[in-house]
Amino acid sequence: MPSEARSSSSARPAEEALEERSGDNLYPAQLDVQFGDHAMHLDVPAGVWNPTPHGAHLGEMLAGCDFSGEHVLELGTGCGLHAIVIAQQGARALTLTEIDQAILDNARHNLGKHEIAVPIHTQVADWTHVNGGPFDALVTNPPFCKSGKRYRRHFIDTLILDAHKLVRPGGRLLFVQSSMADISRSLNLMRDCGMTVSVLGETSGPFRAYYDEDPAFLAEAARIPNGYSVRDGTRYERLIAFEAQLP
Repeated sequence: MPSEARSSSSARPAEEALEERSGDNLYPAQLDVQFGDHAMHLDVPAGVWNPTPHGAHLGEMLAGCDFSGEHVLELGTGCGLHAIVIAQQGARALTLTEIDQAILDNARHNLGKHEIAVPIHTQVADWTHVNGGPFDALVTNPPFCKSGKRYRRHFIDTLILDAHKLVRPGGRLLFVQSSMADISRSLNLMRDCGMTVSVLGETSGPFRAYYDEDPAFLAEAARIPNGYSVRDGTRYERLIAFEAQLP
């Protein structure tokens, strides 16, 4: 692991409001979430992916980041949870992407509820195939367990490999991943791309209910060195938030 880490915790206070459910995680919800000084009430309609522990941990880390003067791209903004924090942490503009316009409309609704006044650009886009840029920073929670890909690291790998197409030289890439996605592999790939990598923070938590619904996922996770731990019969993953500076 990199030696520089801004915070580490085994507690997940912001996730207490995020209800654990099985299946596709697309149920309607109204959530009260707080990251640092950022208190949010979010409307999440059916069909919009609910925030997960991964997203909650990334949100906690973003609440401690300074985005002053930066135009920030968020891939897969979901309900706008991270975008609200990024804007309140000083971003001068946001570009938010999703795979469906209705999801972006919901994100705009939540940003409006929280009186986010910075320019907001939205774009229906397929992962890193984004128009515009280069951006000062890229933020995302890449799909993994339910990536829909046979090779589950597809979105993590393409994020790292394509970052230079979206982020200016010297800009930042910030993302979160599970230990089951192979931390060493991500670190090596970022360093191979010339990035300087640090850890914003690390936390841990029990497996989500829907992990147990996918035997293939469980078999793959078991093959990753230190991919998870078992305590009192419960399996725990680690969640690591990275910040990587591009060359």
